Amino acid sequence: MAITLFRSTNFSLRSLVDNISRGDIALPELQRPFVWANTKVRDLFDSMYRGFPVGHLLLWETGAEAGARQIGTDGKEAKVARWLIVDGQQRLTSLYSVITGATVVREDYTESRVQIAFRPRDAHFAVWDATTDKNPEFLKDITQLWGNYRRTVSKFFNDYETARGELDQAKRDDWEDALDRVRDLQNYPFDVVELDSAIDEEQVAEVFVRINSEGVKLNQADFILTLMSVHWDEGRKQLEQFARDSKVPSKAASPFNWYLAPSPDQLLRVSISLAFRRAVLRHAYSLLRGKDLETGLTSADSREKQFAQLQEAQRHVLDLTNWHEYLKCLERAGYRSEKMISSVNVILYTYAIWLIGRTEYRVPLDQLREVIARWFFMAHTTARYSGSFESQAERDFATIAEIADDPSVGFVGALDRIISDTLTADFWTITLPNELGTAAAKSPALLAYFAGLNILDADALLSSGKVRDRLDPAVTAKKGIERHHLFPKEYLKRIGIKDFRQINQIGNMALVEWSDNIAISDAMPNEYWPKQVQAKTYLSAERLARQEHLHALPPGWTEMSYPEFLAARRKLMAKVAQEAFTALREGADDTTYAPIIEADPQPPTDRDASDERQISVLDLIEAGLIKSGTVLSPAGAYDAVGEIEEGGTILLEGESYPTLSAAGHAVAGSSVNGWKFWVADTPKGDRLLDSIRSEYRLENVADSVDDME
Repeated sequence: MAITLFRSTNFSLRSLVDNISRGDIALPELQRPFVWANTKVRDLFDSMYRGFPVGHLLLWETGAEAGARQIGTDGKEAKVARWLIVDGQQRLTSLYSVITGATVVREDYTESRVQIAFRPRDAHFAVWDATTDKNPEFLKDITQLWGNYRRTVSKFFNDYETARGELDQAKRDDWEDALDRVRDLQNYPFDVVELDSAIDEEQVAEVFVRINSEGVKLNQADFILTLMSVHWDEGRKQLEQFARDSKVPSKAASPFNWYLAPSPDQLLRVSISLAFRRAVLRHAYSLLRGKDLETGLTSADSREKQFAQLQEAQRHVLDLTNWHEYLKCLERAGYRSEKMISSVNVILYTYAIWLIGRTEYRVPLDQLREVIARWFFMAHTTARYSGSFESQAERDFATIAEIADDPSVGFVGALDRIISDTLTADFWTITLPNELGTAAAKSPALLAYFAGLNILDADALLSSGKVRDRLDPAVTAKKGIERHHLFPKEYLKRIGIKDFRQINQIGNMALVEWSDNIAISDAMPNEYWPKQVQAKTYLSAERLARQEHLHALPPGWTEMSYPEFLAARRKLMAKVAQEAFTALREGADDTTYAPIIEADPQPPTDRDASDERQISVLDLIEAGLIKSGTVLSPAGAYDAVGEIEEGGTILLEGESYPTLSAAGHAVAGSSVNGWKFWVADTPKGDRLLDSIRSEYRLENVADSVDDME
């Protein structure tokens, strides 16, 4: 006898809505946010009204224990759902929104209601708009029918008769019957297929693909986000909020940046990587279900333990200080914006490695920035996380851990060893020049060369402006830097080269100002180049020579044949990229980094080890060295403003902190010396609080000497 993995049952629409409201049915974003157009919702209600079938629903039993509650970090607990909706999420979301008036999350993460109007005269459903709003024949919002039904119907007829005159009784009865039929849609029967809790996610995905009419394919991230909806819905919402906030610039601290607006499942990948050193999400899903990967046994205790581990990891992943400190590594590596990024996976997995270095190995931020910049340059240039990227990431996590366990090597040494093993001499002289033999505008090899120009602070060719300034994503100029064909297109066509893949070769492109690009036009190189050089009288011979070097122009290039020029320039472009990477590596070799200090479990104080007694801000106020109301700003690259209060406390974003260090900790997210963190706006100009404290010490020493005399 065949094994049956499901059972069939029926739910009324009202029963489904009530189960969702109670939390027995979870409506996770298994197929992403609500993507149905309101017209599809209208058509769904029209089909139900006419008695047409609207498809079955596929539910998956969670197998949650009776009385099980979700985990949460804010002390609140929520019920664990009995069922997950696998197929039919869009329909059920539509129905729930219209019946209850609940808002839905759209694709852009904005929230809005689905409002459907109804005209009882001809049983016509319509999406609410200005036309239906002004037409008294329409009930403007059918949601009202499942609230106070009598009042809603009475108001509808009163409004109609005020506008159009009295209805005869027969017509009124027909219209009221139509409205009553809409209300009775709450009893519409849905065929429901329940999948047994014992089947695994691969079987669920297979069932879904076979029966889903939209042809949507579920992935492992979908299942993990679904699992979070059941056991830790707050965590899923945190991912969604971070993703939402990263899309729009904000004056307040936010995850917005110029590289990536991560989706919830992309952030989830980083959290999984940090928590379990896993990139293959199938394994992570099993762990979060409480499955022991060795024994195959599943337990609630194990599930709770794994979710607690994920919670801790996600806290680090979504920490804004961590996020923005990591993104500084990309800029340090020469990458300025998403236009220079060919692989999102490199950003995600390098962030995971940054977090491992910061949270597990406690690498100082400055040192971490340098080594991660080198790693990102290597990983992006070699397309390390393309193809079987999950397996590659897991190999990296394991290799780094194995090498870093040697105290003489450590985390930084482990990364540098892998980088050196990857970027060999053959890579720079053979592999990279060959990779530059393409016309692909987002080739990792080309982007490595552009990053190198940024690292080396190169000028745009024949310009006094810098490449990095022209590639600044925050500057939106109508005309800026352009890619110029060193051998112009029309010239190449005139000599018989008409293949655009040959004309647009990376080796034929240089970054110039738009005005120079126009001036060069379509002249042959040995005609336009001498004229352009002669016109740039502000460029010294030394500066021009450096531009020719960094823009990889071979000696005598204007007299070369096109194939000869391309071959020579590719090698020089690779050398420039190598020169930039060497600068990245050597720039960190001479730096001495202070070891990171573990955070004191006690509240931060302003006492230094050198203090004979603890000096407070109040001491400085009483000595007349500083006044209450003085504005404070961080000495580093933090966006915060504080103020000294009368009692010597620090006011920061509406909250008072007892010490400078406590206020600094709130801004930096880690322990700091508040005296050296804050700068005061004084009549003498901006002064580090530490220097004002030193002045206080000197005055007190002088007073002590006077007393002795």
